[in-house]
Amino acid sequence: MIDFVGRKQWFFLISWLLVIMGVAALIISQVQIGSPLRLGQDFTGGTSFTLQFSSPVEKNQLVQEMALLGYSQAGISSAGTNSFKVVYSGQISDQQVQALQNSLQTDLGTQVQVAEYSYISGIISASTARNALIAVIVASVAMLFYIVWAFRRMPSPFRWGTVAIVALLHDVFIVVGVFAILGLIAGVQIDILFITGLLTVVGYSINNTVVVFDRVRENKTRGISSNFAVTVNSSIIETLGRCLNTSLTTLFVILALFMFGGITIHYFVLVLLLGVIIGLYDSVCIAGELLVVWETGDWRSLIPWPRRTAQPELSR
Repeated sequence: MIDFVGRKQWFFLISWLLVIMGVAALIISQVQIGSPLRLGQDFTGGTSFTLQFSSPVEKNQLVQEMALLGYSQAGISSAGTNSFKVVYSGQISDQQVQALQNSLQTDLGTQVQVAEYSYISGIISASTARNALIAVIVASVAMLFYIVWAFRRMPSPFRWGTVAIVALLHDVFIVVGVFAILGLIAGVQIDILFITGLLTVVGYSINNTVVVFDRVRENKTRGISSNFAVTVNSSIIETLGRCLNTSLTTLFVILALFMFGGITIHYFVLVLLLGVIIGLYDSVCIAGELLVVWETGDWRSLIPWPRRTAQPELSR
């Protein structure tokens, strides 16, 4: 029998390393660009549109032409074959876009089409950021109360709910940390789809955790062992197949979307991909183990790097 609970310090160590890397990326990003994450137009406001060229155009060539036309601060990224997405922090009117289109056609010697034009004011973007934060908080609090109610017949039901939410926030923070790193090394920006992805991860991650906790409740009621660590470890093993099957089938669909879904949802799908992987890891290797730590009071195991005497977890 695999001793997941007995190896909890290794799992906690992996989580600590991921969290520390995320914190470091968030701090560095805050220092460099004034924001923990590289925010997209949905959160900063501004104008965005897509330029579609009839013949191949190099990105560096387009950047130079945009600078000559007075848009040196515009962010330009590939949006498919012969297409580039342009994001500008200020407002560009329809007339200015038309003038830009004509100038690019003349200077680059190719036909240019403008698509997906949008402008978001600073007021709307600030409201979007505030609502996104509120959504995550409300979802977490609602799930906390639901889990406390669902496990109300167990001793200290608030403990079960708190552990589930801590594990959930662990998943969210790691995903945010990964995007902070991507923002630093690849200039990846987050938009409202990123928040949608995070909320999806929140719902998906808590599902596997509740499945494991429900089996712990059943096994504890049946009294399969007086050792709580044994009960939790047995419950993890019994639900491992279900968690793996659910996550893998979901993962296959997400991978297909990631490869063939198009550039516009690329990072949204990446959030889901990370969320499914980290959520599976959390449900099997973190949530139940945290429950054991709280039950036994072995808080030192949360800091795994000090040298400690190994203690058998699964003795009956």
